[in-house]
Amino acid sequence: MAFIFMDESGDLGFDFSKAKTSQYFVMAFLISENERCLNKIVAQTFKSINKKERATHSGFLHCNKEKEGVRLKLLQLLQDQQTISIIIIKLNKKRIFTRLNNEKQALYNYVCNILLDRLINKNILPPEEAVTFIASRRETNKFMNEQFKNYIKENIQSNHNLPIKVDVKTPQSSKGLQVVDFISWSVFRYYEYQDNCYYDMIKKLIVEDYSLYGI
Repeated sequence: MAFIFMDESGDLGFDFSKAKTSQYFVMAFLISENERCLNKIVAQTFKSINKKERATHSGFLHCNKEKEGVRLKLLQLLQDQQTISIIIIKLNKKRIFTRLNNEKQALYNYVCNILLDRLINKNILPPEEAVTFIASRRETNKFMNEQFKNYIKENIQSNHNLPIKVDVKTPQSSKGLQVVDFISWSVFRYYEYQDNCYYDMIKKLIVEDYSLYGI
């Protein structure tokens, strides 16, 4: 069984007059042959949090809210894994001049599908293995989530004839999603703020860092 965990960082807003609108949108895939190593990474990272802070912690890891030591601990554990691959797609939103800048869900689906195509075409997935694709839930609307799942499944099956199970979960329910959250955050920091210290820790695991519409 092969698992693909997906998360993103940045936003899909295009009003750059707003301070919180990001220039980049980053989507990351974490590919693993099993979930056990990811569960272990999260468990060991969580144990590194002192008991006093753990008592008031939310109970799951969210990179943006964690302290520096927690971020570094998880990334250090991750960088030593030999059965994990990472593939990235980054979008410089200032280079988009199509109708997609007014259709956020369509743009999100489009970016995700391109990344899946590149992942499959590069033969990164183990051959002839069942694939489970797990995306971090960004919508509370069940209809939107079902639309996303059906879009991904139909495109992969029609373009690659690859049976794939698609699921949308919360990070609380999936430790793999917690790990890929740290990955997408690290890559986003690199491109949005030119902060490469986190990116460099996982660089050797990244099999492709692809720019959509140029850097």
